[in-house]
Amino acid sequence: MTPAERQIIVLKLDHRPERDKRLTTHVGLTARAFGASGFWTSGLKDLNISETIHQVSDQWGNQGFEVLTGINWRSSIRKWKEEKGEVIHLTMYGLHVDNVIPQIRSSPRPKLIVVGGPKVPFEVFKLADFNVAIGHQPHSEVAALSIFLDRLLEGQGLHLKFPDTTFEIEPTPHGKRVKESK
Repeated sequence: MTPAERQIIVLKLDHRPERDKRLTTHVGLTARAFGASGFWTSGLKDLNISETIHQVSDQWGNQGFEVLTGINWRSSIRKWKEEKGEVIHLTMYGLHVDNVIPQIRSSPRPKLIVVGGPKVPFEVFKLADFNVAIGHQPHSEVAALSIFLDRLLEGQGLHLKFPDTTFEIEPTPHGKRVKESK
């Protein structure tokens, strides 16, 4: 199944605009670039995050990428499960990604990938269908998400070509080359 054929939403818990602006934006951009179909945040509503990610999507493709901020994580996770989606919580306390990724990958169910916040409520661990560790050491939510999506999509996320882009990278061994594609 290609990334475009899957519904994958990333939920970042407890966004705090005054402290988390860059980190939350990077989680959302990683979700977009690596093949997710949307990005949600719980905590305070922050239109700056939506605007930034939509600007990137407009210029670099994936204009259909959904961004919602300020949602209620508990009701969103419960509704996701009621609608037969599965919930994958990325946490250093879970089962190692290598041990569970085949089972997660083989399921055609829509996926809600939950990444942490300052203090993840224990209820998230209980609601998750899978608590998945990308190693068992403290690390970045961005790193965990990128590794998980890469494993889930078997490297396809690294080769995505988005339609309707304004800019496109021309790979080069030295320097930077960006071409306009419209």
